[in-house]
Amino acid sequence: MLLGTPALLEDLRRRHRREVGDTSPDSLARYIHRSAIVTLERAERVVTGDRYKIPRLVVEQIMDSATFRARLKEISSANDIPYPEALQRARSCLKELVAVQSKLATDLFAQTMRPLHSSAWTVHADSAQLDSLRQLNRKHPLVFLPSHRSYADALVLNDFLARNDFPRNHIMGGANLKFWPLGPLAKRAGTVFIRRSFGDDEVYKASVEEYFAYLLAKRFNLEWYFEGGRSRTGKLRPPRYGLLNYVASALRSRRVPEIMVVPVSIAYERLHELDAIAHEQRGGKKQAEGLAWLAKYAKAQRLLAGNVYIRFGDPLSMRERLRAAGDPMHAPAPDDDVPALQRKAMQKLAFEIAVSINRVTPITANALVTLSLLGVRDRSLTVGEVMAAIDPVLHYIEQRGVPTGNISVLRSLSGLRAVLADLTTAGVVTTYDEGLEPVYSIEPGQHLVAAFYRNSGIHWFVNRAIVEIAILDAAEIGFTDPLRAEWKYANELRNLLKFEFFFPDRETFEAELVEEMLLIDPLWRERKPSIDELTEALENSGFIMAHRVLRSFFDAQFVVAQRIASKDATESIDKAQLVDECVRVGQQMVLQGQLHGPESISTELFNTALKLADNLGLTPESATDAEDLTRRRTDFSRILAAVVKRIRLAEALDPSNRKVLPGGYS
Repeated sequence: MLLGTPALLEDLRRRHRREVGDTSPDSLARYIHRSAIVTLERAERVVTGDRYKIPRLVVEQIMDSATFRARLKEISSANDIPYPEALQRARSCLKELVAVQSKLATDLFAQTMRPLHSSAWTVHADSAQLDSLRQLNRKHPLVFLPSHRSYADALVLNDFLARNDFPRNHIMGGANLKFWPLGPLAKRAGTVFIRRSFGDDEVYKASVEEYFAYLLAKRFNLEWYFEGGRSRTGKLRPPRYGLLNYVASALRSRRVPEIMVVPVSIAYERLHELDAIAHEQRGGKKQAEGLAWLAKYAKAQRLLAGNVYIRFGDPLSMRERLRAAGDPMHAPAPDDDVPALQRKAMQKLAFEIAVSINRVTPITANALVTLSLLGVRDRSLTVGEVMAAIDPVLHYIEQRGVPTGNISVLRSLSGLRAVLADLTTAGVVTTYDEGLEPVYSIEPGQHLVAAFYRNSGIHWFVNRAIVEIAILDAAEIGFTDPLRAEWKYANELRNLLKFEFFFPDRETFEAELVEEMLLIDPLWRERKPSIDELTEALENSGFIMAHRVLRSFFDAQFVVAQRIASKDATESIDKAQLVDECVRVGQQMVLQGQLHGPESISTELFNTALKLADNLGLTPESATDAEDLTRRRTDFSRILAAVVKRIRLAEALDPSNRKVLPGGYS
């Protein structure tokens, strides 16, 4: 038997005037009713736990808000909509949006969905990290922004939070998962289904913004996947800013004093859904989600898939980040371009979130094995050769203090064999054991799946790969001042990869390159070696990453550059048709040996390369100077051809690519 905290009627009247602004008796009665329910909920949570913290009577509270009603009056006036109609549409939008939660539905959803992940993975997470987040949550709302690699991401994360009695997040879900019976149950368990496109529906936009502000003001936590969809390549996708803008609006309108953003990395050893993703990347159509899809997915999830690692980045103060990035917040100067300042601040915040996710993402054993096997061309490796390729990478990881998963198993031949056997069972690696000893290679048709595992950790090696290409460029051109030559070319490479990876500002980037150079030659600053000596030090390191890390991205860019250069500069480019053409032509180039492997043939990589071409002004709707456009397209193709050539030189320096011939000759 529980008693809620009592309140004086005068106190309730005062709070009602402050929070709602409507002094009518009916409004006060509704406010007292809601307050009583919320008070009892708080008393119950002392017994049931914080995971049952749920909002009640949300639509009624928002529709009673004088601020929201004033906003609707402005919209009705500006858009020639009768005010009663605006009120009715807003109520309808809120009923569509609001997750009407219950304890029963929350538990039922958790029990129903748990088999979709509990049989597949063993979860590794530090529950101690939640203690500091719990303390922070007592003062501020939290916005969890995890990486997105699987349909199971939200299930894995929220099951971990619930088992540690953490308040359940309001998860912003895609409309593709709204189908019966999953959609209605998920909504009653805290999932908020938001339309993918609002168009010009100002009432719907206002309803979303008000709902976000309400949840944040009441310290309910939010969660969504700000990449806009699951990664198709294994690494982070560029962020989407839409929902972040709604959260920022709650700060700018002073509805909430502070919001803490929590970057989250969810890294899997293996995923059963990658065959479907690879099919899409080769130009196939995505299977629509529904009951048949769910049944197939549930069946696959019964199979073991190793470990999943949950890591939380340091919480970021949204208020501090936006102010530091130039967001005018509450007091913009009259001459400021406020939308431009806010947009730039949001981009900087999203960049910092992505960097924070990458910083805590661990490297797994499968990522290192696929990194090694994808780095060789047209041949299999013995377990000893795989270990020889991995050993210097393990040393580098230790030097850099990179977070890791279960990579310690790779330090023994038995552990490495076990990882290769698991990948063989999963169909990613093929094993031939009819000869003197087993040899391993990527299973035909599985290169994009293998690349997904590899790409989950390659952000740790991008700077090293850029330094290697820069050294080889300086050696080819014959520069005597490698510092100036390398950093200039390194920044050109950084510009080519800016839509694929998250790079810091130029000064920080160059400082990171210096750190990489000192790993190649610890005395580099003191003795100022010649470029020939640097090349020799690079070769002697036995650790060459350029061809393993960057080749598939530059190969895809090279294909796009060639196809664009072949087009008539006076004609517009149909981008969807161009991507389809790149898939077909790229496959031919792989068969002819002009590209390294099938992992470069990806619609995701081609679309990103096309985004780069757009940014460089190579795909305008109409050309004012066709001759100049043709020249710049040709130059772009030549630049990428030179990069591809230098990556092949890096491949030649890699000891694991030296084929051993009969008699011991290589």
